[in-house]
Amino acid sequence: MIFFKIIRRVIAAVLLIVIAVPLYALGVTWQAANNPLTRKGDVIVVLGAAQLNGRPGEVLEARLQEAKRIYELGLAPKIITVGAGAPGDRTTEAASGKYWLSNNGVKSRNVTSLEVGRDTWVSTENYVKFMKVKDWKDVIIVTDPFHCRRAMTMANDLGVVATCSPVKTGPNSLENSGKRYLVRETGAYLSYVTLGRRGIHISDHLG
Repeated sequence: MIFFKIIRRVIAAVLLIVIAVPLYALGVTWQAANNPLTRKGDVIVVLGAAQLNGRPGEVLEARLQEAKRIYELGLAPKIITVGAGAPGDRTTEAASGKYWLSNNGVKSRNVTSLEVGRDTWVSTENYVKFMKVKDWKDVIIVTDPFHCRRAMTMANDLGVVATCSPVKTGPNSLENSGKRYLVRETGAYLSYVTLGRRGIHISDHLG
């Protein structure tokens, strides 16, 4: 009888973990998207997304618009665009982003393009290295709402203080993105905190 009680308790504990951990991940992902906390920083980072022959795609343009908005509000004096190019591309996500910002009212000297990274982790590693060279400690990440929690967690883990300013427009805004994006980001966040923190990184690049 004691043996079966122990088995039942073990099964109950396992089920609790299996249910509670994903629910927690979903909750913090949703919370970060719906209640963003943005404060002044040393730099704004625009995470990369697809570009087409030098022209930002809809997702990237929405991020650039948000970066321009908070830059003009004076929340940070500098902007970093990140993102490499796909094989065969004549330019990169980062270069495309800098070009757009420079042609939309942001002084070119205030924008740095880091043409590396085709996923969140590699992009984060590289912009944090650049920040440390500049002795910058606070970053405002501009990305999609449901991507905020994971992007901030990675940056925090690498030693900078991160807040997020999610896009207000575009296909991945809260108004336009659906449950599928929330579920995908919940899974990606879980993957990072369970495997990524142990050095096992799964690319989240979607093309």
